[in-house]
Amino acid sequence: MTTYVESRHSSPPLPQARGELSGSVIRALRSAAAPQSVPRHVIDDADPYGDDLQLALYVLYELHYQGFAAVSDDREWDPELLGLRGDLERRFLDALRADVPASTGALDALNGLLIEPAGHDPASVSHHLQREGELWQLREYATLRSLYHLKEADPHAWVIPRLHGRAKAGMVAVEFDEFGAGRPEEIHARLFADLMADLGLDISYGHYLDAAPACALATVNLMSLFGLHRALRGALVGHFATVEVTSPPGSKRMAAAMRRLGAGPAAARFYDEHVEADAVHEQVVRHEVVGGLLASEPDLDPDVAFGVAATGLLEDRLGAHLLESWRTGASALRPAP
Repeated sequence: MTTYVESRHSSPPLPQARGELSGSVIRALRSAAAPQSVPRHVIDDADPYGDDLQLALYVLYELHYQGFAAVSDDREWDPELLGLRGDLERRFLDALRADVPASTGALDALNGLLIEPAGHDPASVSHHLQREGELWQLREYATLRSLYHLKEADPHAWVIPRLHGRAKAGMVAVEFDEFGAGRPEEIHARLFADLMADLGLDISYGHYLDAAPACALATVNLMSLFGLHRALRGALVGHFATVEVTSPPGSKRMAAAMRRLGAGPAAARFYDEHVEADAVHEQVVRHEVVGGLLASEPDLDPDVAFGVAATGLLEDRLGAHLLESWRTGASALRPAP
């Protein structure tokens, strides 16, 4: 009998630094020392969507998930690391607030997600992969998405103790399904590891961190940013709603892409599961989680709308990077360090 190896059975190694900010964080974790003082102007001048700041944030956030090999669990609450993280978060969050489009409200923002362009959308990664993508492109897509999908639903779980009533009940109902409804083999992160195995990828948690460009890191950092701050609970609900509302049609295209390219049954099954489950989840999230939250805390409406818009902004940036790379025949992954 073959023993299944969990993707998260161990913590990943620290990644390679990409600049002064990430270098300071990684050196501090590697040496068990306080981070070197980073001049204020370095943070203020850093590209909020760039490799250095996004990797620094990703590494700091990862201390709240699986951690890193040979790094003490106590570093999760290191006050100096948390202080640096707060400075980086403010830079990132200020940029997002400046760049997201204005919204008329949470429900209008969510209703806008239900409108899909007629026919083939040239700006959509799932349309591209379904119609003309190649197997190596599918593998690259799974490589980058593994940074989230191997921890799928974990960032959203942080909002549960910050909700109550209808919103909490609806959130827990959806998360219960995401975590396999009591069956470990059905946990969605496990299903994605099976998908990766079908594609011949390494399923180890965090294995592809060095290959991920800043635009991929930012999509994961957004969830951690929203999840770790009670003040951003409305934004996290907006993010969660965006994922669930947009998942069924995109997952249907991805399942078709997997079958067209012969990716394997487990690869197709991951997306088949999301077509079926998320069609139900979308209704629960819209009416119970978002509806329940806004009924009890109507002042969070702008935050929910911001979460929807920020999610769309960063997903569009990642999609543009993937398609621009692939259409020139280039890899969307960062070269090996």
